[in-house]
Amino acid sequence: MDRADLDFPNLPFAFHHTDANVRYWFRDGAWSAGELTSDEYIPLHMAAVCLHYGQAIFEGLKAYERPDGQVQMFRVGENANRLQRSARKLLMEPVPEEIFREAVHKVVHANRRFVPPHGSGASLYVRPFEIGSGPEVGVKPSTEYLFVVFVTPVGPYYKSGLTPVRLRVEEEIHRAAPGGVGDVKAAGNYAASMRATVAARAEGYTEVLYLDAARGTYIDESGSSNFFAIKGDTFITPASPSILASITNMSVQQLARDMGLKVEQRPVSVDELGDFDEAGALGTAAIISPVESVTYQGVEHIYCTGGTAGPTVTALYERLLAIQTGEADDVYGWTEVVPEA
Repeated sequence: MDRADLDFPNLPFAFHHTDANVRYWFRDGAWSAGELTSDEYIPLHMAAVCLHYGQAIFEGLKAYERPDGQVQMFRVGENANRLQRSARKLLMEPVPEEIFREAVHKVVHANRRFVPPHGSGASLYVRPFEIGSGPEVGVKPSTEYLFVVFVTPVGPYYKSGLTPVRLRVEEEIHRAAPGGVGDVKAAGNYAASMRATVAARAEGYTEVLYLDAARGTYIDESGSSNFFAIKGDTFITPASPSILASITNMSVQQLARDMGLKVEQRPVSVDELGDFDEAGALGTAAIISPVESVTYQGVEHIYCTGGTAGPTVTALYERLLAIQTGEADDVYGWTEVVPEA
């Protein structure tokens, strides 16, 4: 295989040109066959519903090269199911799981030379998205949709990798509200979060930690990840109707149980920040990022020092990554090998 000429161990988390993406159109009540193309631009009507009324959703997952040279994906079916949930909430046409899986396999295979070599610390990030492409002027769902999957080789989401990050509790800006669309991967959620994230980074923090919009006293999630904490022998993660259900969080909870930890997914008061022994943020892009500290109302709650993650967060990270990269047996049935053709 002629691997792409890239410095894989030092890749940023950014877009890189690859060989192909795959596209499916929903028109006249049916999905088209998938079309591979090298064109990175999309022909779109100026009155497309996605541009004016926000019918745009996406997913994110990763492909890894295993020690035996095969390429494997992590929990593809869960990503397909979550895209369907997002579509239903925004009154979009759900992409059937078989089309989702076919598209992911097809685009990864077409870009095989961009899959980072095993042990490089990089991965092939896979971005499926769906948009309302039909033209409308009135506020109504589109009758046409475009489903696209593209890939890009990436390094760690945070440049620090497993080095702990600093968070600041955001008290004025809310990412989403109960009864809204915070629990699905709607593109507008991320546009709404940029204002808080950019401001926090300007102050030296890595990200913000949101509070619930209803009362402002319970932890919601970070700008790009779910939040979790370790207290004694318990794994704690917030429960809220406005939190995006993280596939990584779901997986880590299972790993935590198998490590002998109790798992609590419940409302978590911001006043509990001082009670935690360790903390972390988790999601597809970041996997698990140890949290060094969370600052709330001028008080910095510290969970690890010396730039080293705590023992439980480290153990969870290593177990999850070993399964994703094929270095450990997948006893859960979470991974699948991408077919050669």
